[in-house]
Amino acid sequence: MITQAQVEEALRNYRDLYLEQDLVSAEVIESILIEGEKIILKIKLGFPAKGHIPKLTAAIKEAIAPIENVIDIEIDVCWEVNTHKVPQGSQPYPQIKNIIAVASGKGGVGKSTVAANLALALATEGATVGMLDADIYGPSQPRMLGVHQRPQSVDGKSIEPVMSYGIQTMSIGFLIDEEDPMIWRGPMVTSALQQMLKDTNWRNLDYLVVDLPPGTGDIQLTLVQRVPVSGAVIVTTPQDIALLDARKGLKMFEKVNVPVLGIIENMSSHICSQCGHEEPIFGEGGGARMAEQYNVALLGQLPLDKRIRENADSGCPSVVADPQGHIAEIYQDIARRIAAKLSLQTKNLSTQFPKIIIEDN
Repeated sequence: MITQAQVEEALRNYRDLYLEQDLVSAEVIESILIEGEKIILKIKLGFPAKGHIPKLTAAIKEAIAPIENVIDIEIDVCWEVNTHKVPQGSQPYPQIKNIIAVASGKGGVGKSTVAANLALALATEGATVGMLDADIYGPSQPRMLGVHQRPQSVDGKSIEPVMSYGIQTMSIGFLIDEEDPMIWRGPMVTSALQQMLKDTNWRNLDYLVVDLPPGTGDIQLTLVQRVPVSGAVIVTTPQDIALLDARKGLKMFEKVNVPVLGIIENMSSHICSQCGHEEPIFGEGGGARMAEQYNVALLGQLPLDKRIRENADSGCPSVVADPQGHIAEIYQDIARRIAAKLSLQTKNLSTQFPKIIIEDN
């Protein structure tokens, strides 16, 4: 006779790539039903995993199959994205479950390209995603996402997000000419970002990816303090100069108690378009060393490939331009790692219950 204890023991032998622990410890098993020689498993993940489910189910079956007398295994995998805790003093927005900040200590490391592809990768995995271009001085997302129209207002109070490849987007670049400079002081920039965040009619977002301005100055610090960020991602290149500034970005999030979900090493190695030869022209291992030094995850390494630049410049990022390609595959893997790490954080239960007000009559 098959027992639940046998099934759980078998499942403990499988360590999920994205949860980085077994499914029992991760508390994602909803139910184990045993009907004679048949096992029926229901698994509920806390992150979107459309591309991961086939491998996950195959791995689970492989782990359970050795149990004596097992003839049939049925596995049902679903997911639900929860709202997770934000820094003390902040409150999540009603229509946004989680805000993920994508940051870099300096410009020129490909942060905006990474942010756009990550947002699209999360959407491909099955999430409802928004993209907020917070780089007021140099908005890149309208060009990268191929958006040219101005946002509309139905009620005269809120702004409708502009849709691009299935994600909801907002940028100051939608409201100004592409060549117009933004000659604003810090308080105006902060006010503009908050207005775009609060006044945009976001619709039931699982994740809002925020493309932060480069740097770690007063503007960046103020933005992070005033936006209820669930987690942050640091983008860097392997070279020492970029890593110096990336460390400052990481420490900025630590000071405001925003969890750093990990580091993405961009331009990790150059791939020759003619012969395919790969060479680490910006050095190698920098992202891994930084991740180890600060005890955070190295989420992934992206190559310096001209197709990434060409796709972004043409308004069709790599995840959309070549969804089955190697580059898109890397972005999908990174997106799953980010979402999985966020799913293991403490949930914000305040959004699940109505506020009770007691009045004296």
